[in-house]
Amino acid sequence: MTGSLLFEAIVFLAGAIICVSIAKRLGLSSVIGYLLAGVLIGPYVLGFIGEEGEDILHFAEFGVVMMLFLIGLEIEPKNFWNMRKTILGMGGIQVGGTMLLSYLLFYFLGYNWEVALVISMAVALSSTAIAMQTIKEKGLMDTTFGTSAFSILLFQDIIVIFMIGAMPLLSNSNEELHTDSHNESLSLIDSLPLGFQTLAIILSVVIVIALGRFVIVPMLRKVAKTGVRELLIAAAFLIVFGIALIMELVGLSPALGAFLGGVVLSSSEFKHELESTLEPFKNLLLGLFFMAVGASINFIVIAKSPLTIAGVLIAIIVLKAIILYITGKVFKLKLDQKLLLTFSLAQVGEFAFVLLSFAFGLNILEQEQLDMLLVITALSMALTPIISIINERFILPKVGTKESIQRPMDHIAKSQKIILVGFGHFGSTVGRFLRSHGVEATVLDQDSNRVDFLRKMGFEVYYGDATRIDLLESAGIADAKIIIIATNRVKVSKAISKIVEEKYPHVELMIRTKNRYDAYELLNLGRENIYRESLDTSLSLASDVLHKLGFRKYTLNRQVKNFIKYDETSLRRLAKAPKREEDYIFKARKELQEQEELLEADFKRGIVDFDNHWDSEHIRKALENSKSKM
Repeated sequence: MTGSLLFEAIVFLAGAIICVSIAKRLGLSSVIGYLLAGVLIGPYVLGFIGEEGEDILHFAEFGVVMMLFLIGLEIEPKNFWNMRKTILGMGGIQVGGTMLLSYLLFYFLGYNWEVALVISMAVALSSTAIAMQTIKEKGLMDTTFGTSAFSILLFQDIIVIFMIGAMPLLSNSNEELHTDSHNESLSLIDSLPLGFQTLAIILSVVIVIALGRFVIVPMLRKVAKTGVRELLIAAAFLIVFGIALIMELVGLSPALGAFLGGVVLSSSEFKHELESTLEPFKNLLLGLFFMAVGASINFIVIAKSPLTIAGVLIAIIVLKAIILYITGKVFKLKLDQKLLLTFSLAQVGEFAFVLLSFAFGLNILEQEQLDMLLVITALSMALTPIISIINERFILPKVGTKESIQRPMDHIAKSQKIILVGFGHFGSTVGRFLRSHGVEATVLDQDSNRVDFLRKMGFEVYYGDATRIDLLESAGIADAKIIIIATNRVKVSKAISKIVEEKYPHVELMIRTKNRYDAYELLNLGRENIYRESLDTSLSLASDVLHKLGFRKYTLNRQVKNFIKYDETSLRRLAKAPKREEDYIFKARKELQEQEELLEADFKRGIVDFDNHWDSEHIRKALENSKSKM
C-alpha cells in the first residue's frame, strides 16, 4: 500500500495542507510548512515515502523548472539590458567573493583543488525557489531589497551555464566515471571528449534560444487560432517539459533551460497567457519541491558526523552572509535592506543539487563527499525561513529605519489627518497634489532607500510594513481621518483595510487598485472608495482624441462623468457575478451593451447639440480673433 502512487499523492497533499496551514496560522512562511511536511512524511520520521525522497525530488524539480520559466517570461531583453549594471555588479561580487572564500575554506580543510573549486561553485548559488517565494509572499518585489535579490539570483541562474560547461574540464578522465539511475542513459555528452562536452553545452543553449524564436512562437500562433483553451495549456506544458528534456539530455539543468526559454518568449504576444496558465501549477509543484527537499534530508549521514556537518553548515552560512552584506554595502543599501538581503540569500540553492550530482558523475566527488554536501545543502535551505524570521522579528526592529524625522508644525497642521501607504509612481502623484494644496500626509513605505529620499524631500514618513497595527498606530491612525492605500498589491490593501475596519472604523478608506478584478475582490469585502488606476487616464486620452476631432470640452467632460458613473454601477453589479468564465462573459457583455445605450441616450437627449459652455464656438472664435490681432 505504501508503495502506491495514489497513496503517496494523498500523503503529500495531506501533509502540505496540515503543515502549511499550521505554519501560516503561526505567522510563518509557507516554505517552512512545506519543509516540515517533507521531514515528517520522509523515510527518517514517519516513513510514508522511501528511497530517501530522491525520486520525488527528481520529479518535484518541475516546480523549480516552471518557476524559472515564469521568471524568464517576466524579463524582457530590454529590461534585462537596463538592469545589466545591477545584475553584473551585485551578482558578480556575490558569486566571485563567495567562490573565493569557500574555495579557500575547503582547500584548507584538506580537499584537492578540483573538489574545492566544485564545492565553491555550488556554495556560491542561493535558492531562487525559496528567496523568490518569500519575496512575493511578503510583497517585497518592488523594494530595493527585492530588486537587489532578484538581480543576484538572476546572475546566479545565468552563471550556472558556464559552471556546468567548465566542469567537464575538471574531470579525472583516467578513472572510470560514476553512473546512477538518473544520468546513466540520459546524457548524450558523456562519450564526447572533455573539450567537446563544453562546446555541446554552449550549443544546447543556442538551440534553446533558436527554438524559442523560430519554432515555439509560430507553434503557439497556430494553436491560438484553434480557439481551444486546453490546447494552449497543453502547448505551455509541452514547451516547459520539452526544453527541460533537451537540457537534461546534454547533462544541463532543466530549470536553466526553462529560464532561457522564458526569456526568449518574454517579448512574444503569448507572454501573459503563458504566465496565467502555468502560475497555479507552478505554486503546487514548487510546494512539492520544498517537501521533497525536507524528505531528502538524510538523518543517517547527519548521525555519522553531526559536528562536522554542523560546523561546515554554519561556516557556509556565515561566509555567504559576510559576502552578501559587503555586496549591499558596496551598492549603498540601507542597513535594513542589507540585512534582508544577507539573511534571505545565505543558503545553498537547488542548483547545487544539479552541480554536485554532475560533479559526482564526472568522478570529481566521492560518494561520501556527495552525501555530506547534499545534506548540508538541504539543511541550509530548511534553515533559511527560520533565520529570516529571527532577522525580521528580533534584529530589524532594533537596527532598521526607525521613526520619522520630526519637523516643526506649520499653520496647516490641523489638516494633517491623512495617512498615505505606498509612495511609488501613483502614491507620489497623490502626495504631491495634496501637498501643493497645503495638506500634509504621513507616508508609510516598505523601501528604506525610498524612505530616506522622502525624508530629505521633507515628507513625514515611516518605514515598515503597513499591515502591522503597531506601525499604523505610530503613524497616528487613531487621530487620522483618511487612509489612502496607494500600493498596487491587493493582498496588502485587504490586510490594511481589515485592520482599519476592525480597530479604527472612523477612518475612511480610499484604495487604489490595478484593475477591475482587484476591485471585485475589495468590493466583495464591503470596501468602498475604490480607484482603478487606469480608468481616469484612459478616459482622459479618449476625451482628448474626441476633442481633436471637434467635440467640445464641456460635452466631453459631462460624458466622461457619465461614463464613470455607469461603469462604477456596472462594476458593483459584476463584482457579485458568478465566477464561471462563461457566466461572467455573458453578464459583462450585457453590462457593456447597457452602458453604450445609456451614453447614446445622453446624446439623443440633446446634450451635444445644446452644450454651450466652456469652449463654445463663439468663445473659441473670439479667442482666435484676439490672437490674430496680437
